[in-house]
Amino acid sequence: MAMVGGNQVHNVFVYGSLLADDVVRALLSRIPQSSPAILNGHHRFSIKGRVYPAILPVENKKVTGKVLQGITDLELYILDEFEDVEYERVAVDVSLMDSSNKSQAFAYVWSDKNDPNLYGEWDFEEWKRTQMSDFAKMAAEFRKDLELPESKTRIATYESYYQQDGSDSPLAP
Repeated sequence: MAMVGGNQVHNVFVYGSLLADDVVRALLSRIPQSSPAILNGHHRFSIKGRVYPAILPVENKKVTGKVLQGITDLELYILDEFEDVEYERVAVDVSLMDSSNKSQAFAYVWSDKNDPNLYGEWDFEEWKRTQMSDFAKMAAEFRKDLELPESKTRIATYESYYQQDGSDSPLAP
């Protein structure tokens, strides 16, 4: 890990909503450099009642995504808070597509390994078409709240944002 002004910088492998520049910008106020990458031995699931995906270790599967580079300690904290308790940050080895080099990165893996709400395969292109703009607004609201002493968790922000949205809410019955 390189040191910048006494702060560590980190690589973070992203595979879901953070593939979208709009969401990353809402959270970090910048678009970090990134490289396309593959995480082997994992699968990206859809989650019932949620618009974002989860990954878990699954043999012989792989997840395509990208590695955000030069993430500062503060930015890592923001991402940790954003991923909330639903995810666990773990160190993984990813293969960079542009160089076929291996690289160490953090990835946010779904905390509940036996979650019955995980199914199928998550589709980024469809999410981009149908969910991205709302999700980016929710992320911006979360980021603004994070500055407050009584900040809401991301799950609470997500749920209030998607519930007040009326009938087309993914969480509506």
